[in-house]
Amino acid sequence: MTVVDEGSGRLPVAEPGDVRRAAVRLLRADRRAFGAALALNVLAAGTGLAGPWLLGRIIDEVRAGHGTGAVDRLAAAILVCALAQLLLARWARYAGHRFGERTLARVREEFVGRALALPASVVERAGTGDLTTRGTADVAAVGTTLRDAGPELLVCTVQALFTLGAVFVIDPLLGAIGVLGLTPIWFALRWYLRRARAAYLAEGAATSEVAEIVAATASGARTVEAFRLQERRTAASRDALEISRRTRFRTLHLRSVFFPVIEVSYSLPVAGVLLLGGALHARGAMSLGAVVAAALYLRQFTEPLDQILLRVEQLQSSGASFARVEGLAGAPRAEPDGGAPAPADDRIDVTGVRYAYERGGEVLRGVDLTVRPGERLAVVGPSGAGKTTLSRLLAGVDAPSAGTVTVGGVPVAELAPETLRRQVVLVTQEHHVFLGTVRDNLLIAEPAAGDGQLWAALAAVGAADWVRELPGGLDAVLGGGGVRTDGSQAQQLALARVVLADPHTLILDEATALLDPATARHTERALAAVLRGRTVIAVAHRLHTAHDADRVAVMEDGRLTELGTHDALVTADGAYAALWRTWHGERTEP
Repeated sequence: MTVVDEGSGRLPVAEPGDVRRAAVRLLRADRRAFGAALALNVLAAGTGLAGPWLLGRIIDEVRAGHGTGAVDRLAAAILVCALAQLLLARWARYAGHRFGERTLARVREEFVGRALALPASVVERAGTGDLTTRGTADVAAVGTTLRDAGPELLVCTVQALFTLGAVFVIDPLLGAIGVLGLTPIWFALRWYLRRARAAYLAEGAATSEVAEIVAATASGARTVEAFRLQERRTAASRDALEISRRTRFRTLHLRSVFFPVIEVSYSLPVAGVLLLGGALHARGAMSLGAVVAAALYLRQFTEPLDQILLRVEQLQSSGASFARVEGLAGAPRAEPDGGAPAPADDRIDVTGVRYAYERGGEVLRGVDLTVRPGERLAVVGPSGAGKTTLSRLLAGVDAPSAGTVTVGGVPVAELAPETLRRQVVLVTQEHHVFLGTVRDNLLIAEPAAGDGQLWAALAAVGAADWVRELPGGLDAVLGGGGVRTDGSQAQQLALARVVLADPHTLILDEATALLDPATARHTERALAAVLRGRTVIAVAHRLHTAHDADRVAVMEDGRLTELGTHDALVTADGAYAALWRTWHGERTEP
């Protein structure tokens, strides 16, 4: 498995060998259906061979001066074989499509499972555009191949092999001439295949880059407008679109060279057989019916061959898509439960932690901190001090560049996903409401929760009243054609999920920022009451959070400069006291 340079942040792309092994694995997963489709295709191809041979027999019968009875019988046999081929081919395509749909379902399920297993840091570095493109356009391309191109390619391949074999049965020399006439197609195909994979991979990467830029610009539209970045974002979009245009023109050039050569080459085998067959017939070495049958077989051979080459072109595109989809198997992922020892307790230790982003300077510079089980710790400081970065390290989203972050003596970043979710939960101000009912959105955190627990969780975060007013209450459909939630309601649903998840440690990174000050303080106090005995670490700009905390940690320029209770830090008259006086002078305690 080849992984693209990690410094670029891109997700990996599977090597051709890995793609072939993945395809074989999918075939084996539904081998009976694949075998049935193959058998039906063989039968359909076999019946399709009867027509030209029977037509050759009719010609020989007429030349021999036999009666019309034999001709009528042979003509009736042609009609029966054509009808049988039609029914068998239709049945074969139906079986192939069923196989394709089931296999596509497996591909989708594997992709979703792999995507959910990706660490958040990997997704953020790669960008949502790349992952979204792989999960939509690339999976759709693979699905089209499995559902349509795959069965069609299977049918045409069997037909082509059987048809070419029939020519060799009539006369090996005619068969050799037919194969020799296909030589230009072989060279054109080799030329195309050597270039197509790289070209289609480049096209897919360029499409992902366009999607990433569009998504980032749309999600940050207010920031773009506030800082007057319209021209810069427009220029970036134009550059990405230009690169995408060039990659698409490259694949178009390959097709425009490949297919004309193929079309011209189709006539060569038929012409060769007619010339040689005519010469043999003139010498009495071959009957006219055999020559006609061989020519018809080769003319018939061009139809499945044309479909095969057309599908081969499609396979290059979908093969590149499959390589991008299958590439997630090689992306970094957390080990399953059992890969790391379980934490001995809930104590969090931060020792000598430093952290630097890939395209920036050092954000944390030697932070030391111990958070006791059950403690409520507030982390405050000016913007850019490193508060959010510290919260990500505490939650195991990122690993420190130097130093350690442990919970119960085990590095947080090494905890298996299930263990980590039970141990530490990070809640930010970016929340998502899933399509579905209120109940669906809450059961994500605790599938076994009853209605009483759901209402208790909603009440704890102040959301019970507005949920009761919805048509259907817990069964009200949210998003899409249902009820649309605003930012504060989405935050409350996310916090209700936290209550249901009941983690040992809760990290709130401006998790109540979209709520008004009074509601935010009420929600934080309610969460503290519900999660009594649990550890709560709150990153906040509203200093009432710090006032209510057991201890306050002050971050400045990537360092922990002060640590203590609210009263002690105010008395010390340091950085925190200055923040408190500034904030308290502008606010009135609720």
